[in-house]
Amino acid sequence: MSIDPYMVIGSAVVGFLVGMTGAGGGALMTPMLILIFGVKPSTAISSDLVASVLMRPVGAFVHLRKGTVNLRLVGWMVLGSVPMAFLGSYLLHLMAHSKSAQSDIEMALGAALLVGAAAMVLRYYLDRRNGHARQGVVHTIAVRPALTVVIGMTGGLIVGLTSVGSGSLMIVLLLFAYPLLGANQLVGTDLTQAVPLTIAAALGALAFGHIEVSVTASLIIGSVPAVFVGSFISSRAPDRYVRPVITFVIFASGLKYVGVGTTALGWILCTILLAAGTVWLFYARPWQKGAPALAASTDEVD
Repeated sequence: MSIDPYMVIGSAVVGFLVGMTGAGGGALMTPMLILIFGVKPSTAISSDLVASVLMRPVGAFVHLRKGTVNLRLVGWMVLGSVPMAFLGSYLLHLMAHSKSAQSDIEMALGAALLVGAAAMVLRYYLDRRNGHARQGVVHTIAVRPALTVVIGMTGGLIVGLTSVGSGSLMIVLLLFAYPLLGANQLVGTDLTQAVPLTIAAALGALAFGHIEVSVTASLIIGSVPAVFVGSFISSRAPDRYVRPVITFVIFASGLKYVGVGTTALGWILCTILLAAGTVWLFYARPWQKGAPALAASTDEVD
C-alpha cells in the first residue's frame, strides 16, 4: 500500500471545508480523485464514502460538544436517509456500465446546487436588508417530521448514487426548511445526521463497489485532522462568517457537477474571491476604522 502525499494534501483541504460547512465532501473529494489523480469513478465514490465513515464523526463530535446539534431533527432525517442510501448504492451498481445515466444525475444535481447557492445569496441579502438574524436556538426549534424525512430521503438517495448530497444538497434544504437556525447549528446537525447515512452508503459501496486501500488510506490521513480543525472553527464562528463559506463551497460543487473544467473552475473561483475581497474592502474600509485610534494615541504621546 502506497500513500500519495498530494492526495493527502488535497483531502486535507476538502476535510477542512467539510468541517467548516458540512458540505463539499463527495462534491469536491470525488471530482478531485477522478480529475486530478485519475481514479476510476466507481472506485473514487466508494473510497470517498469509506473514508467519510471516519471523517464525519470527528466533525459531529466537535459540534455535539459545543451543543449545536438538534438530535430530534437528526433522528427524522436518518429515518429517511439510511434506507434510501442503500437503494442509491444498489442503483449505482446497476448503472456501473451506464456513464450517460450517471452523467445526467450529476448534471441535475449540479443545477440544483447552483440554484441553491443563488437562493442562499438572495436570502442573505434579504435578511440583511430587513434586519433579520438567524438566532434560533437549535434545541427549541419546532421539528417538521414529514418534511425532514423527505429531506433525508432525497439526500440519502443522492449520496448513495454519487457520494454527494449528505452535505451539499441537504444543507441547502435544511437552510430553507428551518430558516431561523444559524449556519453553525445547521452544519452541526447536518454533520451528525451524516454519520449513520455515510455508514449505510459505505456498506452499500463495500457490497456493490470497489475499494482501493491506498486511496482510502490517503483520504483518511489527510481529511480526519483537517475536519476536526474546520469543525472547531465553524462551531464557534459567527453566522456571518460561516454562511458565505457554505455558499461558496456549494457554488463550487455545483459548477463542478454541471461539467465546468478544472482549470475554468479555478479561474472562476479565484475571480469570485478577488471580487468579494474588493467589495468587502470598499464597504468595510478597515483602514478608516483604525485611523481615529491611531490619531488618539499620537495625540497622547505629544
